[in-house]
Amino acid sequence: MAAALAHRQVPGTLIVPQGFPAAWLPDGDGTRTDIPPLDVRALDTAGGVLTTCALAIAVTGTIVLDAGPGQGRRALTLLPDYHLCVVRADQIAADVPEALRRLDPRRPLTFISGPSATSDIELERVEGVHGPRTLDVIIVDS
Repeated sequence: MAAALAHRQVPGTLIVPQGFPAAWLPDGDGTRTDIPPLDVRALDTAGGVLTTCALAIAVTGTIVLDAGPGQGRRALTLLPDYHLCVVRADQIAADVPEALRRLDPRRPLTFISGPSATSDIELERVEGVHGPRTLDVIIVDS
């Protein structure tokens, strides 16, 4: 994780949701827990967010968040410009059907498969409309 953060030169504070494994926290004093929940301004000006995920999908490169421990609330992963997600190797599903079988449909699911995009009135494509502009994923093998 330290290498990914150093490579990206993440400025400022890295926000960490409740339940993120303490052993995975980067060294130093550059993290802040989202307790009590930070306001929109604090999230928008943060250097980034560090989370876990519910699972990842190999064939599409998708990560799935369900607000479980270490993932935080949706605003936490939509407002900062940088998101570093840690995925355990046993959380990787081969394809979408397998992933859907493993997910709880009663939980709030967010599928992240790439930067958000839209087109303006002149059909010019704009990426990074909402959500982080940069997403890094680290896979750890227990």
